[in-house]
Amino acid sequence: MPLTWLRLDLRRRWRSLVVLALLVALSAGVVLTAVAGARRGDTAFDRLWARTLPATVTVLPNQPGFDWSKVAALPGVTAVGLFAVYYGGAVEGMDGVDVGFPPANGGVGQTVERPVVLAGRMYNPARVDEIVASPHFMTAHHLRVGDALTLHLSTPAQAAEGIDASQVPPEGPQVKVTIVGVVRSPFFLDSPGDSGGMLPTYAFFTRYRADILGPGSTPPTYVNALIRLAGGEAAIPAFKTALARATGRSDIDVWDNYAVFGGPVKRVSAYEAACLLAFGLAALLAALILVGQSVARYASAAMAELLVLRAVGLTRWQAASSVALGPALAAVAGATIGVAAAIVASNWMPIGEGSLTEPDPGIHADWLVLGVGWAAAVLLVTAAAAVIAWAELSAARSPEHPRRSPVVAAAVTAGLPVPAVVGASFALEAGRGRSAVPVRPAIIGAVAGVLGVLAALTFSAGISDAVANPARFGQTWQLSTLYGQDGQSLAPASVVSRAAAADPDVTGFLDVRIGGAQSGLESIESFTYAPVDGKQVPVVLTTGRMPASPAEIALAPTTAKDLHAGVGSVVRLTGGAAARPMTVSGIAFVPTGPHNGYDQGAWLTPAGYDRLFAGAHYGYKFLGALISLRPGANAAAVASRLDALVAKATHVQGVTFTPPSPLPTAELEDVSVLPLALGGFLALLATGAVGHALVIAVRRRRHELAVLRTLGLTSGQSRLVVVTQASVLAVIGLALGIPLGLAVGRAVWRLVANFTPLAYHSPLAVWPLVLIVPVTLLAANLLAAWPGHRAARLRPARILRGE
Repeated sequence: MPLTWLRLDLRRRWRSLVVLALLVALSAGVVLTAVAGARRGDTAFDRLWARTLPATVTVLPNQPGFDWSKVAALPGVTAVGLFAVYYGGAVEGMDGVDVGFPPANGGVGQTVERPVVLAGRMYNPARVDEIVASPHFMTAHHLRVGDALTLHLSTPAQAAEGIDASQVPPEGPQVKVTIVGVVRSPFFLDSPGDSGGMLPTYAFFTRYRADILGPGSTPPTYVNALIRLAGGEAAIPAFKTALARATGRSDIDVWDNYAVFGGPVKRVSAYEAACLLAFGLAALLAALILVGQSVARYASAAMAELLVLRAVGLTRWQAASSVALGPALAAVAGATIGVAAAIVASNWMPIGEGSLTEPDPGIHADWLVLGVGWAAAVLLVTAAAAVIAWAELSAARSPEHPRRSPVVAAAVTAGLPVPAVVGASFALEAGRGRSAVPVRPAIIGAVAGVLGVLAALTFSAGISDAVANPARFGQTWQLSTLYGQDGQSLAPASVVSRAAAADPDVTGFLDVRIGGAQSGLESIESFTYAPVDGKQVPVVLTTGRMPASPAEIALAPTTAKDLHAGVGSVVRLTGGAAARPMTVSGIAFVPTGPHNGYDQGAWLTPAGYDRLFAGAHYGYKFLGALISLRPGANAAAVASRLDALVAKATHVQGVTFTPPSPLPTAELEDVSVLPLALGGFLALLATGAVGHALVIAVRRRRHELAVLRTLGLTSGQSRLVVVTQASVLAVIGLALGIPLGLAVGRAVWRLVANFTPLAYHSPLAVWPLVLIVPVTLLAANLLAAWPGHRAARLRPARILRGE
């Protein structure tokens, strides 16, 4: 019987099944793309790490002539890749682009940090004229594999001076190289918003060693190392102990590469994955409403005909299975198309940070997600059709006992017009049996739509505020400079500070010393807070206060989290000859430094810095300044003026004032579209749920409307019934959705602010809040237009005669 019914039904209602199949395809494609994309992005870094012989640690002694043979001989060291810390090279035709950190032995790219090749091939390490580049480098400069570049190197004398090619033109050899491949590894990752980089060969370094490092057997340019340990992360503490013993230095920076590079990437990727999953969940909810309504319409129409066959012996199981076969067939076709669409869409997954660490970009089929999703789509549609058919059979045998809503009862008591009372009844009273209306889904959908849209726009307002206000990331200064490194000062700090702080546009000036301290496996870039002439630069604290004594420290948010420290905690730091206990006075954002982000590091008093780094081999790493300007001041003009003032006062040309490093706003902007898409899907859910309720109410309660028409209800009043029903649903959605949307949007933004991290500021989407009431009411009335037209055109005599 079911197969016979299917053959008959396909001829008559094939269009309905095609529409159902397309809805299933769209829904499955969107949901599976989101879920598979989230899973792919969340695992991207770990998959890259597993394939690239990654360095366990980066070791940064920052010491000219450092003896790496002692380090290579330490227990557990399986590979050492040396690289020159070189900024003296430039690329012809590319302002601000350097030649990267050339490998200083045959390890980098071969025995450690062997990258995955995304296009072309890995370079031949014996060739001087070959390089590989990162994906961002290729896209930022519109390059392709096979393109040639000209590299300008410094002279040995310039290398000895440690010139920066972005400030001083290099005058050494000009080398033509060819890009032979596009590569990716954990150490050579692109970051959101950057322009990528390149990697020359060891043969290149060997040929131009003096131009890169400087002259002599102990050249002044640093060579640091990427080191792979046999025991992985677990071996780092023992390695640090052995390193200090072998070198006689306890102040060498040792980065845990998985934590330093993988930690931030995995945090952002997890956030992006959560956004994609939320998007997928919203799409699933919308699909349940839209597909469910299509299944319900099909099942109700089929069941009306099958009820006749019940009288001649058709069982309930046979009736339910007959109804379910058509939707099941449509679900199989739709789910298959949806899986194919998800595979095609995987070419654009993962998103954001995950896309920068994906070792296999392009089309990818996650058969676990796709297989389970395909089966779930088919089972849900089939089961829904069977359950609806079974319910229709039960409803046909059940007496109707409608419940009166207290709101409708109050409307009757208040003597409101009949259209208003009947419209409120349609909106709030579900009814029973064949006159039942999906009231609860409509109300839930209306609330979810308003909530989703307002929450998404509130969240978007938070992103816009953060992108437009550097202070949310703790950046309250507009200019910075470095004028000393490793005990060598280009200019006297006091002269620089006096010359710059006297400028009328300068409202804050900090003399900053920067040193690398250690706490266990954590490297903590430490900054002094020393205002000049009382001109303080504001520091953004999330809790507590700035340090006031040599034994106090203010930690950056991520550093505090990594150390499991809060205000009042005591942490032991090593910066010089001995470890020092420091009491945490506050949690505050710090400047982005050579080895840290704005959320990693610490503030110290000048005396605290001297105490912590007493006995260090290199008293400090960097000398510099942070400068805040009066509102409205032209930073570029002030920088030019300060450059001239300092040059005149110190007779040094190398001290320049520049804007601070770009903030990681690209990570927020990358995912900003997802909350909006989430709100859009919830709005679609609301449209479908409310629109379906309006149409079903007119069809299933046409008997009530016909009776009222015979008692004097006009066609215009019939239309007003549907308008009232839509307006009541809209008002309920607004009454509950607006406060919930604001609360949810702000709560999610607070979570993101803590996660990013940045200073939380309550977002307020002013225009959406102003417009949401009229727009929602207008949308509800537009949805009511067609069912209202049908209600106005009902023929009472025909309806009552038929029943």
